[in-house]
Amino acid sequence: MSKYVYGFGAGKADGDGTMKPLLGGKGANLAEMNKIGLPVPAGFTITTEVCTYYYDHERSYPPELKAQVEAAIKQVEETMGAKFGDSENPLLLSCRSGSRESMPGMMDTVLNIGLNDVTVAALIKQSGNEHFAWDSYRRLIQMYGDVVLGLKPESKNDPDHFEEILDHVREQAGVEHEKDLSVETIKDVVKQFKEVIKKHAKVEFPSDPMEQLWGCVGAVFGSWMNDRATVYRRQYGIPHNWGTAVNVQAMVFGNLGDDCATGVGLTRNCSVGIPGFCGDYLINAQGEDVVAGTRTPLRIEETLGKDMPESFAQLTEIGKKLEGHFKEVQDIEFTVQKGKVWMLQTRNAKRTGFAAVRIAVDLVNEGLISEKDALQKRRIPADDLNQLLQPIFDPAGKKKAQDENRVLAKGINAGPGAATGQVVFHASDAEEAWNKDNDVQLILVRKETSPEDLRGMKVAKGILTAFGGASSHAALVSRQMGKTCVCGCAALNIDYEKGTITVGDKVLKEGDWISVDGFTGEVFAGKIETKASEVMEVLLGKKKAEDAETYSRYAQLMAWADKYRTLKVRANAEAGDAVAAVALGAEGVGLCRTEHMFFDHLDEIRTMIFATKFEDREKALAQLLPFQRDDFTHLFKTLGDRPVTIRLLDPPLHEFLSEHHLHDDPTLAPKLAKAFGVTEEQVHRRVEELKETNPMLGHRGCRLGIVYPEITAMQARAIIEAACLLKKEGINVQPEIMVPLAGFKAEFDNQAKIIRDTAEAVCKEHGVKIDYTVGTMIELPRAAITADEIAQNAEFFSFGTNDLTQTTLGISRDDYKSFIGEYMENDIIPSDPFQTIDQDGVGKLMKIGTQGGRATRPNLKIGICGEHGGDPKSVYFCHEIGLDYVSCSPRRIPIARLAAAQAALDK
Repeated sequence: MSKYVYGFGAGKADGDGTMKPLLGGKGANLAEMNKIGLPVPAGFTITTEVCTYYYDHERSYPPELKAQVEAAIKQVEETMGAKFGDSENPLLLSCRSGSRESMPGMMDTVLNIGLNDVTVAALIKQSGNEHFAWDSYRRLIQMYGDVVLGLKPESKNDPDHFEEILDHVREQAGVEHEKDLSVETIKDVVKQFKEVIKKHAKVEFPSDPMEQLWGCVGAVFGSWMNDRATVYRRQYGIPHNWGTAVNVQAMVFGNLGDDCATGVGLTRNCSVGIPGFCGDYLINAQGEDVVAGTRTPLRIEETLGKDMPESFAQLTEIGKKLEGHFKEVQDIEFTVQKGKVWMLQTRNAKRTGFAAVRIAVDLVNEGLISEKDALQKRRIPADDLNQLLQPIFDPAGKKKAQDENRVLAKGINAGPGAATGQVVFHASDAEEAWNKDNDVQLILVRKETSPEDLRGMKVAKGILTAFGGASSHAALVSRQMGKTCVCGCAALNIDYEKGTITVGDKVLKEGDWISVDGFTGEVFAGKIETKASEVMEVLLGKKKAEDAETYSRYAQLMAWADKYRTLKVRANAEAGDAVAAVALGAEGVGLCRTEHMFFDHLDEIRTMIFATKFEDREKALAQLLPFQRDDFTHLFKTLGDRPVTIRLLDPPLHEFLSEHHLHDDPTLAPKLAKAFGVTEEQVHRRVEELKETNPMLGHRGCRLGIVYPEITAMQARAIIEAACLLKKEGINVQPEIMVPLAGFKAEFDNQAKIIRDTAEAVCKEHGVKIDYTVGTMIELPRAAITADEIAQNAEFFSFGTNDLTQTTLGISRDDYKSFIGEYMENDIIPSDPFQTIDQDGVGKLMKIGTQGGRATRPNLKIGICGEHGGDPKSVYFCHEIGLDYVSCSPRRIPIARLAAAQAALDK
């Protein structure tokens, strides 16, 4: 016969802390606390297997369950010395949920089960406290009505029948809380609560204790699939099929009088990581009073030692024992009954990124855990390092803005950090304002950004767009630059002509102050002060390491990560980002986007694009050559002997010259017409020729270099000339020249020949030999499938997963926002494929490409340079399939380093 019920109490337990999949986190830890001698009220856990059965069998239970529950209740009665439903010495029970992963507040709880008109009289006699007994009865009826009978309000317009009654009687009595109501008033409230249930639930409140208990068990199992629990699981990647356990436990009471209390404590501060027991408590209260916010709690670390010194001493010792046992900071629920502390729950505490780093490092330094333990995913989710690197809003300032109703809208939190600045709508205006005053604070607000906005994005403190997703231009570039970004903020009505942003009845003009929170996606009207990241100040030389406590722990953690990881971490960076990338730990550049360099030389690139004759293009390219060479020289010099992967020109030419550009700059057409001795009409005609219906799949990447080989030759010359010049200075650079968008071996071979021929000529001219390699970006399904062929001539691969995702899924990263939310909401896909690699589709192509490439060339170097390279789950996958490195935006480098270590240790 299957065992569905596991008992615990009196220092014994059927289960233990290793059984979380079966008993849930709460049940497993209740069993474990019993076994290590902590005071835990007796009880039992109904396993997660029952939850699975419940949903597989039309919300019914296994036949064996009833007898097992009855036997478990008898055991609890023996341990606690009371009897469930007894008219003289009644045992009361609580019923709580317990998933294997903590889901705070997502599921339901009922207390004081077993009270009725008979047992309440017995409880009065037993406790000598009539107010306590009737208040406990009132609480049971309210929770039962809300949780079991579904009377809890589901929307802001639904009435809360129970709270309306309490509000009315408190107002009549002139008191703030029900603890101050008279016994007669509470008796009347009990009567009214029962009438509410009869009227609105169409049933009588059950007086049979066993009927109450089974109703509560069903409600807890039912709450596993409620909306908030489902949303929470989806947010944190908890599988829906895990199910929850149900924990039934003898009641202990924090509301028996002033020598009783209830609270929630932490063994360390989980906001900033400071050691010492802390948390909230209330005297003469039950557990839900602390979390419901109906009474303002007291702080454990401030006053419990004075209010209840013996209980505080007990709690402190329990906290130390739990940390020592679980080797982790604990989140504890407790009740003090007549001076004795009872433990109701312990779990690994949730914490901020700041606290996670401090706690993990401190635990190592205290000798409680090892370096490898500190690096575990569950201790420090790699993404949480963001909080240490990005500027943040001052918490008090943000709360003030929220209280003042200054929240305008919410979009996609695409670029972490916090930024406050004045609204500017056009990149040129932003650049002009910055040129006048380098200290100006600007937020570039666009319907969507394009490469031409790069100058404005460079000088803006933050970027805000109405359209676009997490892999849109705005998002990608902002992460690259370490800029705060909120995109896809559909509530914004942006009118460029009027220079306004309208949200409902609020209108902001150019020059008005706004604030964007890249961690949450919130947009605020007005200023909110920011706090600089201490870690970044030290890394960039603006603060001494010895004066930075947070940095010292961060540095320790990163040293451990680098010690254990095997996956290299590079940066997606150009010359301007190189210093920050190296400071953040980049071991090379995995993607230098050469087109970004052209945006500072638009006249020259546009002259080259407009040219229809080879000679004219050659002349224009000759003007671009020194600019490219200088940029590469700066980049190589900063990186030293680290490898640098340079992608040749990738975007379609119309991104530099289009009808849109001619419209925005009325002087551009006449300038081009004069330069080439043609009419303005001919200029417009040439621009029309460049226009493409689907440019992402059009004339771009290696296709440009095949049609215009002189572009490839110029870029190859600039790269190798820069390398030669630096080698003469004693710097041994490692250029890796990458051909974009090759799907056919012949495409790659065509471009590789031009590069190698040019490199040979340049090396001969300078009398220098450069160790360079030529490889390709695998960003088309055909390239992955035919990787064995391409590797015959290619010396390295780099997966361009942004475009590989688009071309594999047939989804545009610029247009997917309209439906991706529904896809995730309905579990069609588990996560945003432009943020986390689609392992079953795109990932399978990556495996094919890796295996095919190395079948031909066993030592083929393979990396990833899409933005997925900074996503922890994607980093784990890259480690799993045997890539050599990941490359990501500079600010994501520490995250990738930690994730790579976690992947290496997670065996």
